[in-house]
Amino acid sequence: MHRILIADDNDANRELLEAYLVNVDCEIETSIDGQDTLDKVASFKPDLVLLDVMMPRLSGFEVCETLKGNPETSRVMILMVTALNELGDIERAVSAGTDDFLSKPVNQVELLKRVENMLKLKGTADELERLRQYIQDMEEHN
Repeated sequence: MHRILIADDNDANRELLEAYLVNVDCEIETSIDGQDTLDKVASFKPDLVLLDVMMPRLSGFEVCETLKGNPETSRVMILMVTALNELGDIERAVSAGTDDFLSKPVNQVELLKRVENMLKLKGTADELERLRQYIQDMEEHN
C-alpha cells in the first residue's frame, strides 16, 4: 500500500487534501511544518509528499532540497502545492528538485490524477531499482 505525507501548516488545507484522497488506496500521514515533515519522512517513509511551499521552520523549497539531496530520501516523489504561481517560484521549485507542482486552490480531479500518475511512476522506479539491484547481485556472484 502506498504512503502519502501531507505537509501543510494550515489545518484546513491538510483536512481538505485528506478528504480529496479518501478514496485513494493509501496510508496518509500529516505534518505541520518543514522540520516536522523531515522527521515524518524519516519515520513514515512515504512514497509521495504533498508539500506546501510556505511553511514555518523550513520552507517547502528547503524541505524538497534536503529530501532530494539525501540518498536515503531522494526517490520520494514530491508534489509541491502552492498558492505562489509566479514564474520565479515555479523555477525555484524545479531547481529544488520537485517532481511536479499544483496550484492552490487545489482542484480535486487534477490532484487525484497527479497523485495516481506519481504513484505509478514511483512503483515503476522502485521495480526498476529492484531489477537493477538483482542484476548487480547476480553479476557479483558470477
